[in-house]
Amino acid sequence: MQNINQTIKAVVLGHAVADALGVPVEFLSREALCQEPVCSMLGYGTYPVPAGSWSDDTSMSLAALDCIASGSIHWDRIMVAFGEWYYKDNYTPTGVMFDVGGTCSRAIDNYFVRHMPVESCGLYESFANGNGSLMRIHPFALYGYYAFLLNSEKDDGYWFWMAWLKRASELTHAHERSVMACYIYGYCLSFLLKDPTVAGLRAGIKFAGEDLDYLPEFEHFARIFDPNFDKLAVDEIKSSGYVVDTLEAALWCVLTTDSYEKCVLKAVNLGRDTDTVAAIAGGLAGAIYG
Repeated sequence: MQNINQTIKAVVLGHAVADALGVPVEFLSREALCQEPVCSMLGYGTYPVPAGSWSDDTSMSLAALDCIASGSIHWDRIMVAFGEWYYKDNYTPTGVMFDVGGTCSRAIDNYFVRHMPVESCGLYESFANGNGSLMRIHPFALYGYYAFLLNSEKDDGYWFWMAWLKRASELTHAHERSVMACYIYGYCLSFLLKDPTVAGLRAGIKFAGEDLDYLPEFEHFARIFDPNFDKLAVDEIKSSGYVVDTLEAALWCVLTTDSYEKCVLKAVNLGRDTDTVAAIAGGLAGAIYG
């Protein structure tokens, strides 16, 4: 059984490796990838970057990790780090920022160009429910597990943890549906830190379904909590950049495979938003398989 520090490291690396695996074929259709599936790390596909290059998913995660690791957690400092990536190419694999989502771009511009306060920069509109906060939420979920769930009174720790995840999502994605996706992922990850197995993941999903059913956005995620969710055929799984599709596809890939490699290759070969679906799946699979 791996210890919790090894599990945390595996989450971060599992996310980054899977992200890089998906970058060269981002936006390709499932049909195209069925004809020529990804079997290894590639380069110079969708973007002019070499094999192993990660995307905005990992760059924004590294920016958050950098701030969290400093030991002084401030939301403005995290947004500044996002700006260092977006405007100055920091946290990139090649020294050039080559991929950014529209909602993240607008939120960062809200802070630096429009000089909006950090708590108001994220987009609240229903159309702004891409996966741009879910793809970078794992550093906040990992920090929150230690800071609030382990070292606080149970009830207080739980509410601080929920508020922390919400605030982290709202830096760019402030609609409750995006926040809900981050909650579900946070539950899954917190359970995997205690029990890094597929059974631990199933327990996290089950607990999230029981604990979050009062939220207005719950219905959008109902399929995830169906006990037969992992029995869905691949044709019933979408892999778009819509946050619900991304979370469903990532969890389905973890639940229907038995190794890290099989999981992330399955995620990439679903097509469309290949890097982010794989990154979300890869972080969870990293926790399970080390």
